[in-house]
Amino acid sequence: MRIEVDPERCCAAGMCVLSAPEVFDQHPDDGEVVLLDPAPPPELHAAVREAALLCPATAIALTEEP
Repeated sequence: MRIEVDPERCCAAGMCVLSAPEVFDQHPDDGEVVLLDPAPPPELHAAVREAALLCPATAIALTEEP
């Protein structure tokens, strides 16, 4: 899995951080998404998928790799 985030689209809702805190954080000044791990291990994939699904601004793009 590869993750890309679009900070321009981010509305700072924080759902990604709540779903997958090992992978996402928020910038302290404006709350925009900060990607901590663009290629998380398989045990975090379900949480990352949930984070992308819950993102109200659709700022998280996932690419599934075999």
